[in-house]
Amino acid sequence: MECRCCASPLDRPGDYCLVCRTPNADTAVIECSRERATVTALFDDEIVGQRTVTTTRETDERWAPTELRNFAGRVADEARRKRPEEVYATGDREVIAAVRGELHHPFYRVEDDDPIEAVRRKRGDPALEVVEATVAEKLGGSHSTLIGGRDGRRALETVAEHPHVKKIIPGPIDAGGSGSRTGVRAKATRADQHGNVRLLIRDGSSVQENRIVTTAGDRELGEHVRADLNDALSESELKS
Repeated sequence: MECRCCASPLDRPGDYCLVCRTPNADTAVIECSRERATVTALFDDEIVGQRTVTTTRETDERWAPTELRNFAGRVADEARRKRPEEVYATGDREVIAAVRGELHHPFYRVEDDDPIEAVRRKRGDPALEVVEATVAEKLGGSHSTLIGGRDGRRALETVAEHPHVKKIIPGPIDAGGSGSRTGVRAKATRADQHGNVRLLIRDGSSVQENRIVTTAGDRELGEHVRADLNDALSESELKS
């Protein structure tokens, strides 16, 4: 394949052109199983490249984390070399979580029998403002106490990493709930009319309701953000 701008040859279809600095893909769609992942590059909704990465799953627990990390790194490299505006992923949650950790692009889960067509439909939705702020900058409010210790903090950081989250305002803690032995769990609730959601964090009998301010602007778009947040919490094994 040649660059669409300068016609320089590309190592792989859809690659970013290093000669004229032009992207030849705007979106990457990753379909994952535990041992196989296909990265599809799209430009204006047309498929311009596709490549499959495979691995042999390591059965020895000592080496399994390294094998998964290497697999995820190779998958991420395939997406990264396209320099896409967005990355969508579907399939094995463990693999997706590992790949997400390797990339710094806006990253979303998509669930559909035809993920590429689902991405095309989703890209037709109005674009949301991307918030360029650190996790620390997004955390605020008068209630500085967080429940759940390290896991509670991890839930808030997972939410704060979403590009359409403006601010997280930790709320008061209600210690009157029923006990639970499932550890720290978190869930984003239904969006309000302004597109904002609530993040409920439970730790035993304690519940903390945190306000999540998003860039959605209305309930319909807020529901898309809520679904993304719950997917991210599931990947972190924190969703209730």
